[in-house]
Amino acid sequence: MNIKLIPTNEVKKTGSLIIPIFEDIPISKLPEKILDTTVKNYINKTIKQNKDCTSIGKINILPVTNHKNYNQILILGLGNTNKLSINEFRINLAESIRRVKRSNTKSLYLLSYKQLYKNFPIIDFGQVISESTTLGLYQFNKYKTKSTKISIQYFYIIEENKKNYDEINQGISNGEIISNSVNLCRDLVNEPANYMTPTQLAEEATEISINNNISIKILETSDMKKLGMGAILGVAQGSNEPPKFIIMRYEGDPKNKSNQLGIIGKGITFDSGGISIKPSRNMGDMKGDMAGAAAVISSIQAISKLKLKINVTSIAVATENMPGGKAQRPGDVVKTFNGKTIEIDNTDAEGRLVLADAVAYANSIGIKKIIDIATLTGAIRVALGNICTGAFGNNKKFTSQLIESSINTGENIWELPIYEEYKEQYQSDIADIKNTGGMYAGATTGAMIIGEFVGDSSWIHLDIAGTSTTNITKGYNIKGATGIPVRTIVDLAQNLQSKK
Repeated sequence: MNIKLIPTNEVKKTGSLIIPIFEDIPISKLPEKILDTTVKNYINKTIKQNKDCTSIGKINILPVTNHKNYNQILILGLGNTNKLSINEFRINLAESIRRVKRSNTKSLYLLSYKQLYKNFPIIDFGQVISESTTLGLYQFNKYKTKSTKISIQYFYIIEENKKNYDEINQGISNGEIISNSVNLCRDLVNEPANYMTPTQLAEEATEISINNNISIKILETSDMKKLGMGAILGVAQGSNEPPKFIIMRYEGDPKNKSNQLGIIGKGITFDSGGISIKPSRNMGDMKGDMAGAAAVISSIQAISKLKLKINVTSIAVATENMPGGKAQRPGDVVKTFNGKTIEIDNTDAEGRLVLADAVAYANSIGIKKIIDIATLTGAIRVALGNICTGAFGNNKKFTSQLIESSINTGENIWELPIYEEYKEQYQSDIADIKNTGGMYAGATTGAMIIGEFVGDSSWIHLDIAGTSTTNITKGYNIKGATGIPVRTIVDLAQNLQSKK
C-alpha cells in the first residue's frame, strides 16, 4: 500500500476519510482548510446523536452523499489529548483502518493535525501510521483456494504543515521496515509444520541474508556433533527432519566489536512433546513452537534494513521434537556444549535444552549481551495470561533497557524473579542438573536452567508462550501469530546502537 502525505488541495480521489476527534477539542478548533462545512456538519450531527463518540476507541461510520471527495467518514474517538498514548493511537488507528477495509474503498484519507501527535515525537507519529496499516491489515491466506484481497490501495495523510513532512515520512519508512519484519515473523509462525520444517526455516533465513547485509552460517548435525551440542541433538534424534543451527550476523558497527547484541530463538518447528507426549487437544498449535526463532530472524532483518549502528548475531535453533524410535527417553543424560550434563526428566521440556547449547555457544564466541526468546512454558501463561511476556535476567540495567523498549512499542513485558533458592528444584542425583523443576514456579525454573549456560554474559530470557499467538483480532494484532517481540527487540537495538 502506498502511504503519502498531502495537503488538502491535493485530495483528488474519492475515498473514505478517518477523522480522529478528542473530547477536549471542539470541532470548530480543527483545521479550517481540511474540514469543509459539509464534513463538519456530519461530525456535529454524530456528536449530538452519540454523546460518547469522542471516548477512546469509539468508532462511528457515516455514509456520505453528494461530496466530491468522500463517500464515507469514520469518526475515531481518542479521548483526552493529554492522556493519549502512542500505543492507544496505534491500536485504535489499526482498528479503524480495518473497519474501512470492509467497505471495499480504494483510497483512504487520515486527517492529521498538531494535537494528534503532541504527546510523542513527529517521527513516531509517522511510524505508528505505517505500523497500524501494515500490521492491522495483515492476513495469512496462502492456503485458501479463494482468498480475499485488500481493496485499499492508497493511504493519504492530510497534513497542512509541510515542515513536518520529512520527519513523518522518515517515520513511515521506519514503520514499514519494522512492520514488514513483524509480518515476516507472523508468516513463519503461521506456516503449517509440514511446510515449515527446520530445513525450510534455514532456507528462509538464507534468502533473507542474501537480500540484506547479513552473513549466514548453518551448522548441520555433523557440525553440532563435533561441537558437542548434545542437548540439541538429544531433542532432534526422534525426528526424521535434521536439525539446523542457524547463525546470522549483521555488522552495523564493525569498528566497535564490543557493541554486540545476541538474540537467540527456540525453533521447535513441531513439538509433539516427544516420548512425554502432549495431549492431542490443540496439538496442532505446536507448529508455533518456533516463534522465538521466527522472531530473531525477523528482528535481524529489520535491524539490517534500518542500518542500525550495532553488531547483532541471531541464532535460531531449529528442530522437531518427535517420539520416534530413536527419541530420547526420560532418564537419559546429555552432555551440553559447555560440558555440563543434564538429566532428561521430561522430554517435553525441550526448549531449555536447545537453548542451553545455543546460549553457551553465543557466550563462547564473545557475545556479552544475550536475549533468548522462547515459547518455553505453560506456567508463564498461567501467571501472566496472553497480554504480557515474562522476562528473567541477570543484569538489572540490561533488563530495564529492554522493558523500557517494550513500553515504547506497547508489547508488554514483566520481569519475574530468579532467586538462588529455586535451584534446588532442578538438582539431579546423577547429572549436574535435570531439565525440569517440578510443578511450582515453572516459568522461573525453566528460565534459570537456561541461565546456567550463559557464562559471564548479561542475559535476558523472554518467555513468549502466552503472547506469541492470539485467538482474537483486535487493534493491530490479527488472529494467529502476533510477531511479538520483534518491535521491542528492534527498539532496543535502536537505543543500544552507537551514537557516533
